Amino acid sequence: MDEISRFPVPELSDIPEDLRTRMLEVQQKAGFIPNVFLTLAHRPEECRAFFAYHDALMLKETPALNKAEREMIVVTTSGANDCVYCVVAHGAILRIYTKNPRIADQVAINHRKAEITEKQRAMLDFALKVCLHSNEINEADFVVLRALGFTDDDIWDVGSITAFFGMSNRLANMSSMRPNDEFYLMGRVPKIKV
Repeated sequence: MDEISRFPVPELSDIPEDLRTRMLEVQQKAGFIPNVFLTLAHRPEECRAFFAYHDALMLKETPALNKAEREMIVVTTSGANDCVYCVVAHGAILRIYTKNPRIADQVAINHRKAEITEKQRAMLDFALKVCLHSNEINEADFVVLRALGFTDDDIWDVGSITAFFGMSNRLANMSSMRPNDEFYLMGRVPKIKV
């Protein structure tokens, strides 16, 4: 299974310079270019917009939501949406951030049984409600999160990350985006030092 998408994947040399530069920076840091970049690159305008919103949501930290917790939301949402790409890719990032090789599998399958805090569990309960039953969200959902220290801005972040990755999951599933092989072992086994 060599294809990374059912849609055309441009050659790196054919990708607009700004996107290619970003991909090469990621490759230098990670050792490979994640297939999401290559898959989305055949639509450069949309690729830029996708990563601009991704970065706005995922690269910040607030007192209530660190980068690992943001990845927990992604993995939980992606598990609910049966998105192999995002569970595998973001599961790897989550394992690295938490230094816990078990956490990604746990939150992807059943966060209620995962090695996480009560606050994280409530955050993921809310994320799943946004993912699966957003029409049922009411003030009681906010009361629970506020009691655990989440501000309205934090709650917005949880909902926005969930909604963005709901869209991302659907794009990945529709395109049959294949996770890079490298993601499967990241954060599970010690990195080999060269």
